[in-house]
Amino acid sequence: MSRIVAQNVSPVGDCVPLYDRTQTVEMSSPTFAQLLKDVGDVSGDEDPVVLTIEPPPPPPPPPSPPPEKSIPFVLSFSNLTYSVKLRRKVGFTARSEEMPVIRKKVLLNDISGEARDGELLAVLGASGSGKSTLIDALANRIAKGSLKGTIKLNCEPLNSRLLKAISAYVMQDDLLYPMLTVEETLMFAAEFRLPRSLSKSKKKGRVQALIDQLGLRSAATTVIGDEGHRGVSGGERRRVSIGIDIIHDPIILFLDEPTSGLDSTSAFMVVKVLQRIAQSGSIVIMSIHQPSYRILGLLDQLIFLSHGQTVYSGSPLNLPQFFEDFGHPIPENENRTEFALDLIRELEGSPGGTESLVEFNRTWKRNFNKRSETMSVTYELSLKEAISASISRGKLVPGATMSDTGMVSTYANPIWTEIAVLAKRSFTNSWRMPEIFAVRFGAVMVTGFILATMFWRLDDSPKGVRERVGFFAFAMSTTYYTCADALPVFVHERYIFMRETAYNAYRRLSYCLSHALVSIPALIFLAISFAALTFWAVGLEGGASGFLFYFCVVLASFWAGNSFVTFLSGVVPHVMIGYVIVVALLAYFLLFSGFFLNRDRIPSYWIWFHYLSLVKYPYEAVLQNEFNDPTRCFVRGVQMFDNSPLGDVPNLLKQKLLENISKTLNVRITSSTCVITGADILVQQGVTQLNKWNCLWVTIAWGFFFRILFYFCLLFGSKNKRR
Repeated sequence: MSRIVAQNVSPVGDCVPLYDRTQTVEMSSPTFAQLLKDVGDVSGDEDPVVLTIEPPPPPPPPPSPPPEKSIPFVLSFSNLTYSVKLRRKVGFTARSEEMPVIRKKVLLNDISGEARDGELLAVLGASGSGKSTLIDALANRIAKGSLKGTIKLNCEPLNSRLLKAISAYVMQDDLLYPMLTVEETLMFAAEFRLPRSLSKSKKKGRVQALIDQLGLRSAATTVIGDEGHRGVSGGERRRVSIGIDIIHDPIILFLDEPTSGLDSTSAFMVVKVLQRIAQSGSIVIMSIHQPSYRILGLLDQLIFLSHGQTVYSGSPLNLPQFFEDFGHPIPENENRTEFALDLIRELEGSPGGTESLVEFNRTWKRNFNKRSETMSVTYELSLKEAISASISRGKLVPGATMSDTGMVSTYANPIWTEIAVLAKRSFTNSWRMPEIFAVRFGAVMVTGFILATMFWRLDDSPKGVRERVGFFAFAMSTTYYTCADALPVFVHERYIFMRETAYNAYRRLSYCLSHALVSIPALIFLAISFAALTFWAVGLEGGASGFLFYFCVVLASFWAGNSFVTFLSGVVPHVMIGYVIVVALLAYFLLFSGFFLNRDRIPSYWIWFHYLSLVKYPYEAVLQNEFNDPTRCFVRGVQMFDNSPLGDVPNLLKQKLLENISKTLNVRITSSTCVITGADILVQQGVTQLNKWNCLWVTIAWGFFFRILFYFCLLFGSKNKRR
């Protein structure tokens, strides 16, 4: 508990610097020595008990150090105001024109209050009253410049970077990896958030202690679960979500409706856990819709909101007196918060709204503060010193050290540790859902089998050339289409990522790199399976070296496709929208790849799309791998007529035509004369600008380019702040 000094001051805004340590009052439990000292002398006619010790008393021990002093923290906020702009169209009957009109909607209006360590502050109100908005404002989840007012910790301004390091935010939704157990989920959180100076055994000890604190011992080895996998209950999921964010024992904890969707018993257990967290020395601020009578008994301070204005702030114990003075006494045996919320809703529907209650609250608060002796926290230490002292007492904020500039270390671990932990977590979750990879592997193998049997052992005839070109175009585009399964991965993980990075669990770059590394083993397995199934079955040339290059091109295509789809997943808000965009763009890439129209036949105003086509480069690479041998012949003698109207005439007539052509051109052309080589086919297909290795490198570079774009999406598109 905190040490406080009693003074007759208002609870918000008055901060008293204290440098005389003798004025502080120790509020913690008395020690055994203090209890002995408080024993009075024996009086009256009772006989005192005398203890006689014959040996001489030993020399007095050195004086023990004074008991450790708890560090008080008070988060104060004053005059918080936040509004958003709403656009609506207004029509004019004269010309039937519509013009946009911008108006402001006030979500928070001059909100003030404070939250102390050791206390549980709850924000209540009807839907749309501003509960979540106030929590977001205090948690720095509103863009800078949009929020007006001041937020201070121990009377010192609280900047964004420091707040991230010493606080945590629990979202309303339970965003967890479904196939990790409760213990594994908390252990990964410990790896991210606890200082690198702690050993593995100490981190495990912290996790085990937290499991007991959250009441999750019986579910420790149970997976979280989702719609398709049975796991823990809703109340246990909520407690796991809370545990993830308090693993590092933050100084400030924000929660957005932690009891939403829970039954009465589960909700009470969750709030009981939050009470224990507050009593351990943390500031706990949460929004709650309608607490039960038992939950109300756990709350220390309440703030009732109505349309962004405070209609009551103070202790739950003062609610009856407040509403009695307002002229609406709370009936006996009725839930005080239910009565208050019902009255607020009734006033909101009246012509004057809740303005009368807002004004009464201000007056009543001033009078109440004059009548009562209010406790004001006074500070011996600066905020930097208080946080340092709190860390030394066991608050394991990230890094667990204060820099010379007074800032808590931003991240608990170096980047390579974050990458390893993220990769391990992702791999563990994916390994327990083999059906996802099995479906993708099945799609690749079925496609490869169909292609292998459709294009079985192609010959070197003109028809074989045409069929080879068609096989390459379809095979390379298929590698991109089968990467669409990467789309829902980040779409589903987006809010987990935003929750964890919002308070510096790890770097965005670490997530981007680990995401790429985890995908590579699966891509290699798919590429070698597809290449082995189709290369020899179709009858492609090049031997071992040709197969190796073909495998590299297929792998590069999988890499570029996976990176492209991953980038889109960071841009699109919904899976179905993402699938529509992926299918459309991949169709355009195939259209402009050069298969349907050679490069010189594409209109000049569309040629730019040809060079942006992801299918173009692997397609041209495998074409060159197949046709780059100048000694390999694909059209001999009379075969030159096969793709013309003369293709159906008898061979004898073809030979006579060949003789006449030879005489005309003065060049001897026989049935065995090579007319078209592989190099000629490449020229016919317009593959003349880049060699096969350059095409391979460009394909790989596309993959890295989209990974970089994905990183910037994570960096700038996942701030998770209101504007």
